[in-house]
Amino acid sequence: MDAHTHIIKAGEFKAHCLELMDTVKRQHIEYIITKRGIPVAKLVPVEYESTSPFGCMKDTVVSMGDLTDPIGIKWDAMEDEQD
Repeated sequence: MDAHTHIIKAGEFKAHCLELMDTVKRQHIEYIITKRGIPVAKLVPVEYESTSPFGCMKDTVVSMGDLTDPIGIKWDAMEDEQD
């Protein structure tokens, strides 16, 4: 256990839960919650990286060539134009 970890009884945690969550977020400390002196849970700050929306789709699209190029298949609709 380091300096940023505190021990708290379950009853005390229950009474101050929302306040403790704010403290954990703000001060980046941890709480070990005990029941009858036995550790049962740990309240820790969430560590996450915010990702930029720019570039998030990079390498997810596959190019199959020019969309306007003919595909080599004759359509029935094209026959009427050539008559």
